[in-house]
Amino acid sequence: MTTPVDQLDGQILALLSEEPRAGLMEVARRLGVARGTVQARLAKLEQRGVVRSFGPELDPARMGYPLLAFVFLQIRQGRLDEAVRDLQAVPELLEATATSGPSDLLCRIVARDTEHLQEVVNRLLAGAAIQRSTSYIALSRQIPYRTAPLLAAAACPRP
Repeated sequence: MTTPVDQLDGQILALLSEEPRAGLMEVARRLGVARGTVQARLAKLEQRGVVRSFGPELDPARMGYPLLAFVFLQIRQGRLDEAVRDLQAVPELLEATATSGPSDLLCRIVARDTEHLQEVVNRLLAGAAIQRSTSYIALSRQIPYRTAPLLAAAACPRP
């Protein structure tokens, strides 16, 4: 069950998104509320699953994996759980999402170069549960992953 994010929640999350190292006291000071209010709001947002992590955001390219690819996988009928177990063992696979349409999973994969990408795709296909793959190499990121516009819309819904 989801509940809306109100304006104060939105302000807290926006400030922490822009400045993740800001402490609770600093957030409270800037927003003109008590530290306990900020702490309680963040705890509730965590409990509801709105806030998933306070960890650092890593850049795979800066870690030696500059190539980003999206790989669609077709899974053999009834073997999704097996495929997911196999995929979890591939460190270059950042994310896998079930999709509708002709493919079953969309995977976000990073690699050192195209040869390494081929090795990763071969590892994916080595599992008996995966039938076929289609790969797309990302050329450039035009809009990075973002939640700030969504947060602004959720915190200030239109009538």
